[in-house]
Amino acid sequence: MLIQALCEYHDILAQSGKLVPDGYSAVPIHYCISLRADGSIAGIYNCETIETSIDKKGKQKQKFVPTEMTLPKRTQKPGIDANIAEHRPLYLFGLQYDDGKLSAQDRTQKAKKSHAAYVEKNLIFLEGLDSPMISAYRAFLTYWQAEHELENPFLLELGKKYNTSGYIFSLEGHPEIMLHTEPALLAKWESLYKSQQEQTEDTQKMQCAVTGEEAPIARIHEKIKGVLGGLATGTVLISYKNSAETSYGKEQSYNSNISETVMQKYTSTLNYLLKAKNHHIFLEGMTLVFWSMTKQSEADDMMSAFLYANYDQMDASQTGEMLQKLMEQAQKGSILPEKIASTCNIDPNVDFYIVGFLPNTSRLSLKFLYHKKYGEILQHIAEHQNDLQIGKTLRPIGISQILYTLLPPTSKNATVPPALTAKIMESVLYGTPYPISLLSHMVKRVKTDTDVSVSRIRAGVIRGCINRYARRNQKEEFQMCLDEQNTNQAYVCGRLFAVLEKLQKDALGNGINRTIKDAYFASAASKPALVFPKMLKLAQHHLNKAKNPVYYNKCMGEIIALLDGKFPDTLSLMEQGKFIIGYYQQYESFFEKKENAQHLDMTQETEI
Repeated sequence: MLIQALCEYHDILAQSGKLVPDGYSAVPIHYCISLRADGSIAGIYNCETIETSIDKKGKQKQKFVPTEMTLPKRTQKPGIDANIAEHRPLYLFGLQYDDGKLSAQDRTQKAKKSHAAYVEKNLIFLEGLDSPMISAYRAFLTYWQAEHELENPFLLELGKKYNTSGYIFSLEGHPEIMLHTEPALLAKWESLYKSQQEQTEDTQKMQCAVTGEEAPIARIHEKIKGVLGGLATGTVLISYKNSAETSYGKEQSYNSNISETVMQKYTSTLNYLLKAKNHHIFLEGMTLVFWSMTKQSEADDMMSAFLYANYDQMDASQTGEMLQKLMEQAQKGSILPEKIASTCNIDPNVDFYIVGFLPNTSRLSLKFLYHKKYGEILQHIAEHQNDLQIGKTLRPIGISQILYTLLPPTSKNATVPPALTAKIMESVLYGTPYPISLLSHMVKRVKTDTDVSVSRIRAGVIRGCINRYARRNQKEEFQMCLDEQNTNQAYVCGRLFAVLEKLQKDALGNGINRTIKDAYFASAASKPALVFPKMLKLAQHHLNKAKNPVYYNKCMGEIIALLDGKFPDTLSLMEQGKFIIGYYQQYESFFEKKENAQHLDMTQETEI
């Protein structure tokens, strides 16, 4: 289903002119080599662009990225195989850069052999072609001698970037005249490529597993680039390298029955999606790719906004407002298809795909593939966002934010298990209960990270997990804001803990080194009966120093009255989540502006 969907989307992209034409490749280029008429280098100029992105903490950062340019189709073969209008430094210059020095010699003579193959192939190709640019390029091929360029200042100035960069050629004084755009060169290349394709017609033909037509079968599939953790040279989705993986005497990818045409379509489409900002995202080691079967970009922008939870960087400026409206509609009931069409300018019946990839040595591992109508996905996304809300203000939460809060703040190498990421995505897109491991991880983080605040996101996720299970079992759900009538014992204990902590801070000041939250929160959330009597005794000392002891006495009395005469001995995982919700909502209520809240001396809301 994945390859067929990619092929269908290829046709949509081709109609929109977004894909590289057949016979060409999109190549990341870092530098432009300016050639004099005699073939010598006049200069090497940076042609990278500045890209703005958002990291997993929601902060904006900028970095230089190569400029993608269209060159004659690049080779996919291993070993030494040169391209027309080459871009790789080893072929162009016959030199390797190591430890601050350029060298023309190595044990295998790869640099020398690569440059020789490149020069021979390109000189033969240029026969009969002539223009100022082509003449300068031909002179460069003829007169460049690697052993005489070990001190070349232009190459040495590039430093370590020399080995990993892509290069193009231009004419000195005319940066607009570039080799890879020369009409004569392109015309000859297209003629050569066409003849090469005709020569492959005698390859093995079988029935294509995707189209059902008899066609030449792809022996080697082109590589996919851009998957997080994949090889720099690219990773394949389909390959058969070991004899144990073959059958019926067929070698390599002849076992897959994927035609050349289909292979070219799905690989070029997947590479395009991995380059387009609004079609992929990296989530804790996993690469998510998504697309809608339409020429319009609104659906993809909406999904990008949902995953990033950052609307200012999206192409569609109103994405955030649209998601806000959908959430409001979901609170009132189901989102009707006509409302989706009017609110988001998106056809709710469009097919939408989202795929999760992980690199697996030289091949890609497909972790999940979800396919639904976009209207259903938006309905579930809005429900998901509503389930995660806690407090009076609707603020969308991105998947990346959820995953980030699952990580311990003191660890730099911790990652969220891919299986958990996949389960969370499934719950969001299909509207099913969140995995119990999500609740377990989140509760553990709240209890363990005692020096870190109980954030809105963590409390919201816990509320969402509990409410979805309650909804499935037709039980009462927890409200977004403080519910003073809720008699759930764990929820009431959480509220009481928040009051005791606030009392301590008012009595001793916010600058105290260790609060009851630091000392008792984890124990109170697991075994309330063990620690609450001790904290209530401690509270009596704090009441003597508090500015408003009457208020706190009344507040504690009202909450304790909701208990069943004693504190629970132990709380299950689900009950611990309810304890955290009660704590968060009660503590947040202290910072809400109230007309009669004379016991507070707060001028603005503070996140705990």
